Amino acid sequence: MKQQDVAVIIAIVFFAGVFSVVLSNKFISPPSSKRTAEVVQPITADFVLPSTDVFNATAENPTRLIEIAPNANNQPFADANN
Repeated sequence: MKQQDVAVIIAIVFFAGVFSVVLSNKFISPPSSKRTAEVVQPITADFVLPSTDVFNATAENPTRLIEIAPNANNQPFADANN
């Protein structure tokens, strides 16, 4: 390449870069600096008790251990390698 060709390519790249920055700023504008936030209620120490229809002394306990059948085998997979 001749030295003139390199200078022309550099000038084209420069003008293309400037043109793309100007064009992108026109179509893709930066967000406005005015921002708003939603208003929230302050946290209080009040606690509303849940319904006694669901949470009461006679309700079923879902965290209890359920045993389907008695099983005395403490190592169920001990013989799997044999």
